[in-house]
Amino acid sequence: MPIQDCLKDGAISLCSLHRCCLLPMAFRDVNARRHIGLQQLSSLALAGRTLLGPMKSCKFIVDESTNQSTLICSAFRLIESLDLTSAAGQLLNETIQAHNKEFKTGMSTLCFLAGAWSSAVLECLQQNVPVSAIVSVMSEGLNSCCERVQCLQRSIHDVSKELCPSSFQSKACQIGCGSRLNLQISCYFQKEISAPEKVSINSHSHREGNCNFDKHLASPLADFGSVASFVKPSGDKSTSLISGGSVIISGYNKQKLTHSRYFSTLGKSHFSSQQGTFEGYLSGSSAYPCQRSGLGHLAVALSHGNETSVKLLESIIAYQHERAEYSGSSQFNVAEIVTCCLLGLPESYSCVSLGFVTLVSPEQATVVKHFEDKPLRILLMDGDLSEQYRHLGFNRSCNVRTILESPSLQEGRAGDWWLSSMLDILISFEVNMVLVKGNVCENLMERCVANSILVIGSVTWDVLRAFGKATSAQPVTYLTQLNAACVGSGAQVELWKACDGRAVDLGELVPVRVKAEGTGLLTAVLSTTVASKVQLIEDQFWTLVYRLHHALNDKKVFLGGGAVELLCLSHIQMLAEQPSQPASRDMVKEFPSPWLAAAGVEYRSVVLQALAGGWKHYLSAVLCNAAEAASELEACTAIDRHLKKAADCGSPSAYILQEFKRGAFVMGGSGPFADCGEGLKVYDNVTAKMEAWRRALDLVLLVLQTDAEIITGPKRNQLLNSYESSEFMFL
Repeated sequence: MPIQDCLKDGAISLCSLHRCCLLPMAFRDVNARRHIGLQQLSSLALAGRTLLGPMKSCKFIVDESTNQSTLICSAFRLIESLDLTSAAGQLLNETIQAHNKEFKTGMSTLCFLAGAWSSAVLECLQQNVPVSAIVSVMSEGLNSCCERVQCLQRSIHDVSKELCPSSFQSKACQIGCGSRLNLQISCYFQKEISAPEKVSINSHSHREGNCNFDKHLASPLADFGSVASFVKPSGDKSTSLISGGSVIISGYNKQKLTHSRYFSTLGKSHFSSQQGTFEGYLSGSSAYPCQRSGLGHLAVALSHGNETSVKLLESIIAYQHERAEYSGSSQFNVAEIVTCCLLGLPESYSCVSLGFVTLVSPEQATVVKHFEDKPLRILLMDGDLSEQYRHLGFNRSCNVRTILESPSLQEGRAGDWWLSSMLDILISFEVNMVLVKGNVCENLMERCVANSILVIGSVTWDVLRAFGKATSAQPVTYLTQLNAACVGSGAQVELWKACDGRAVDLGELVPVRVKAEGTGLLTAVLSTTVASKVQLIEDQFWTLVYRLHHALNDKKVFLGGGAVELLCLSHIQMLAEQPSQPASRDMVKEFPSPWLAAAGVEYRSVVLQALAGGWKHYLSAVLCNAAEAASELEACTAIDRHLKKAADCGSPSAYILQEFKRGAFVMGGSGPFADCGEGLKVYDNVTAKMEAWRRALDLVLLVLQTDAEIITGPKRNQLLNSYESSEFMFL
């Protein structure tokens, strides 16, 4: 509608006319400076909006070359899968990759805030705020937020005491909560038993599907040749109760196993000195919160609704807790945890297995069958097992051109001499199994299988180190370095058995289990029948593992559910509403000129409001994803309501603490673990969260300051005088 018609009809006022005239000018100004990088950053981050928060919506990534799809739930996998051609996209990918490498959590927060603050910076540029003022005020505002939210940190000791108070009341209850061995039954069967016997576990839960472990989640963790099977009869009404420091159990003594000497009675757990393995262990989950250990409760609070991973992690915590009491090692060691994904089995077969579980070819599985129940001589290699492999830093001889490496031409095709010599070395040292960190030459693999030598590639360094410690094997880089002292002994290998006691054949791949006396390795076997979910369930498991790992390293956690971000939003808005003070001497020193210092003070409120807008967009996205709000408008209304109550309270942090205890934030008292206790608490990592904030803002400010075209060369003057020169900002 023309402006004259608007004025004639009285549709807009003069103030509105003034804004209508200024806004296009501002847009023309920012477009003329071509801040394309910020716009690209904002658009890329918007794609990961639904991946934010506990109730995230997964996305399908389709590979056009193979037409295969993968289900993802993190910004790390999303950005990794995109074909990024822009410089801003590459910077975002590198930033997320670096954060994932260090923390394994917080990538979706980083991605979203990078996009939200990119939009905030663009708004500041539209209002002609100097770049130096944006950089200075935003950095100052974020640093102030990081200091302000320290009051929302809780120590691990206090959190564990709050989540599991019974574990701090008496030693008896601490033992019960720590391992849960005196509350649940584990049965192990020898391999000689033809048919696995069924044991009734009489424990009643009003919510079997969520708070109880599935009956198939029992793990073969007793001894090297045993499996576990659990069946709960229908109509069982027995209960398990905990009152104070005493344990009251009914129903467990109704049925007893008489045909297995591996039966573990209540409250009894020990390590076998002969086998070096833990007996009497159950990879199960409890239906009652008090039956979890302090770390188990903390894992639930950090899981953000990831129920399946919590069950597996609780099993790992229970085993490592008992092992730590026996050996004095760390109670939670990430280096002793590995994963193995099985495609083709139902998800109910997911479990935790003692040792190293991996997938091999059917030909290698025949070698495994040959070696079952036999002690093996093991070799560890910390590189590739191939003819072309050279270690990092290797320098080839200068001015030398290789014509033929093998002097004999009677061996057949090229490379046969190397294959034969490597095989002779393995046979001469009587090596039965080789664990290789890198890739393995296929031709050498075939020859090893023909000579009953098992070679497994792509083994992590943590696994190599664990088996080296248990078998006294010393890793080598090349087979030519091998000597008798490098070969270890005492390892064993067998076909991995599912919860029903049967070996699993997935067609092209067969799962096997490598073990040795004294190793603390635990493999989380993740099974699914959907190929696109393999990466998803593995990412979810490792995210939870590292959340617990970082929480224990930090020895503190943040209040979760959006409490920290709400305090940041409240704090920044309070700073923005404060009257501007004249530029101090310290501020003048930070700027190259007094004029820039004065500009920083003048635009301080505008920049801080833009920074606060990023926090508000973050909170509204979490509320919408968690179905706490039907729209962004409704979410913003709820946030404003909280902000007003916090301001009226006089102390926003006190108000947030009160609301957190009441369970008024996102995921407070909701989710799959809601009925396991009143007002389920949600917590977040401290270092990972704040580092995600800093990296997001650093990325935005980097793109802001470098988002320009630098014109050099003989055509510079020609470009300066051309019509297109208005689209560039010359430095």
